Amino acid sequence: MIQLGGLSLELVPTGRFRLDGGAMFGVVPKVLWERVSRPDEKNRIELALNCLLVRDGRRTIVVETGMGEKWGPKEREIYALSSSGGLREELRRRGVAPESVDVVILTHLHFDHAGGATVARDSGEAVPAFPNATYYVQKQEWEFATHANERTRASYVPENFQPLFKEGVLKFLQGEQEVLPGVSVLPLPGHTPGLQGVLLRGGGVTALFPSDLIPTVAHLPIPYIMGYDVLPLTTLETKKRVFPQALREGWRLLLVHEPATPIGILREDQGKITFNPLEGEA
Repeated sequence: MIQLGGLSLELVPTGRFRLDGGAMFGVVPKVLWERVSRPDEKNRIELALNCLLVRDGRRTIVVETGMGEKWGPKEREIYALSSSGGLREELRRRGVAPESVDVVILTHLHFDHAGGATVARDSGEAVPAFPNATYYVQKQEWEFATHANERTRASYVPENFQPLFKEGVLKFLQGEQEVLPGVSVLPLPGHTPGLQGVLLRGGGVTALFPSDLIPTVAHLPIPYIMGYDVLPLTTLETKKRVFPQALREGWRLLLVHEPATPIGILREDQGKITFNPLEGEA
């Protein structure tokens, strides 16, 4: 648990999955990345599906929704997906009913981030997973997701986000905006053109949920950029823009796919940026 003034933050792990290690590290040779992310026999590395629960005393905010539970046995095997009910069940275990969630912030609309935004009824129809919540995403991300091409189509599953638009619960943001007091979104383009992180401020402390700008600790080096990024050189520039401010102001970072040490702070030692895990904050 992290306390930022009147904001309480809790990382909510919703399961594990695996993706191809080569795709996760782009142009970085395997001989380098396998030192920090050991692949399995199918060359896949293990990744977490971390979401964030934020409470301000009056409202309940969720950042990210994981992969959800709308997957069949074949897809679960492909992604080695292991979960026990997804985000809604994890929130229930923490005393949070789906109906009590007021705001859901989606950093982007890829299936491993927006998959839990909807749930399937018995009829198979997908409906909003949090019926009383307003969902927020960048307008640019929506346009990109709904005009997918051969390169990007596999990452976007319409049943994860089209029902939100149909039900009128999806609100579009443009650029950096405050969603609620102390809770803002920050454009972090590169992985997708409309990727946004979530900045949380309170008590003189700032935390950033950078989503797929820094999916794991192993992606901290500037050139360690995923092959999934549609604008890799933009990702590089975004890292170079964000890291100095995070270092200077001592931001807490909460990493979406880091399985071991997802919460930490950046340090610089002899020109090298490192990730210092914060014990006792989870």
